[in-house]
Amino acid sequence: MAQAPAPIDGQPIPTTPAVTGSRVPGQTGVATPPPAPSAEAPTGIWQRPNLLGNMGGLRSVLGRYGIALGLNETDEVFGNATGGTRRGTDYDGLTVLSVGLDTSSAFGWAGGSFNLSALQIHGRNLSSDNLYTLQSATGIEAYRSTRLWEAWFQQTFMGGKLDLKLGQQSVDLEFITSQGSSLFTNTVMGWPALPSLDLYAGGPAYPLSSLGIRLRAQPADNVALLLGVFDDNAPGGPIDDDSQLRGAAQSGTRFNTGTGALLIAEVQYAFNLPSAGVPQTGAPPPAEPVTQLPPPGLPGVYKLGAYVDTGDYLDQRFDEDGLSLGDPASVGRPHRRSGNFGIYGVMDQTIWRPDPQGARAVGIFARLMGGPGDRNLADFTLNTGITLKSPLHGRDNDTVGLGYGLVRISHAVSALDQDRIAASGLALPIRSSESFIELTYQAQIVAWWSMQPDLQYVFTPGGGIADPLRPGRRISNELVVGARTIVTF
Repeated sequence: MAQAPAPIDGQPIPTTPAVTGSRVPGQTGVATPPPAPSAEAPTGIWQRPNLLGNMGGLRSVLGRYGIALGLNETDEVFGNATGGTRRGTDYDGLTVLSVGLDTSSAFGWAGGSFNLSALQIHGRNLSSDNLYTLQSATGIEAYRSTRLWEAWFQQTFMGGKLDLKLGQQSVDLEFITSQGSSLFTNTVMGWPALPSLDLYAGGPAYPLSSLGIRLRAQPADNVALLLGVFDDNAPGGPIDDDSQLRGAAQSGTRFNTGTGALLIAEVQYAFNLPSAGVPQTGAPPPAEPVTQLPPPGLPGVYKLGAYVDTGDYLDQRFDEDGLSLGDPASVGRPHRRSGNFGIYGVMDQTIWRPDPQGARAVGIFARLMGGPGDRNLADFTLNTGITLKSPLHGRDNDTVGLGYGLVRISHAVSALDQDRIAASGLALPIRSSESFIELTYQAQIVAWWSMQPDLQYVFTPGGGIADPLRPGRRISNELVVGARTIVTF
């Protein structure tokens, strides 16, 4: 299976401009299972790439048959010091087990790979317990469950210039991704707020996945095209009742195909990548070691994309008779609208690197998304920030970052709030937007263990909704403090 190459300049070097799928657990992603260690791999506990090392030779034995195991544990404690419906602290955790099979090593089928992964989600969710935010404090918050996540087969062609993936997939691993934003713990720094709030059950993204097909092509060394068609509704419920815990959806084995389709396309352009030593995705390793030459300038990756959902969606303001849903005479059944869409752009750019051979670098990122306001809670979202790799002497693998996220409530939702005020005469809140600032520091203690203290401040939680425990008052701004630890076994 394709492995993510070593990081440089504060950004991982993509094997192509596309993201291959290796992401940090807790950012709605899962690390690709590690390859079987060689005989020369370090054996000391503090030098190993994973805590359990070669597992008494098991990984080497499995590796001879093309099998790789991955096991990650993410644990967090977060609490709100101010704001929210009440003060408190919650623990939540995520265990990810993944099994990969390289068909070339297993039975001589070149360019093929199978992947199977499962999730065990435990603990409580601070965002739903106390915060009532649209942008959850951490990316692993989800309903407690043990579930199948992904199950797919991928085949590469033309030396890695083309590959096709079929099966149950989580689209957030490859589409709409930003390497810079993946440092942060807030959910929308992984899978953005626009699809999270607008699509069925938040779209086929962690902890959900959908049956689909994904095609990736690389027409030039620094250009990649991604096309995907997926079922749009992993739980299979209606748009107004799309719980992740619906029936077999709780175990990840529903495999729904009875609703609409989610079509997504993305073009990616990268520049100033290393001039040698970066293999193409799916290509065989070079016969002789090659030397990576530093890029001639500061590297960057830029992406443009869009998605279309063919399913039905509910109007956010008007009922099926054309009356406002806030009108006392309304039947209360929203007008149904056919289809939905979103457009987006992503930028990851290194802006400072004092030494081309060194680890220290400053990178900036930005991701903007927009969609129609008549059928969606959110019509615009923004994630942006700055990261510094190697902030302290001797800490080359540490990263510190300052990020910002914004979700704007659609015009139809704000207009509905105004209609309800006019009809009732009550001083109800009018929702407008929610934003947050996040400061985080990821410390790589050893290769298999990282610690990450985190600080977030949320403005107008829920877009300015009323406090359910204090009628007549909005939920006040929230200071959220916590820490995450990740162990790779």
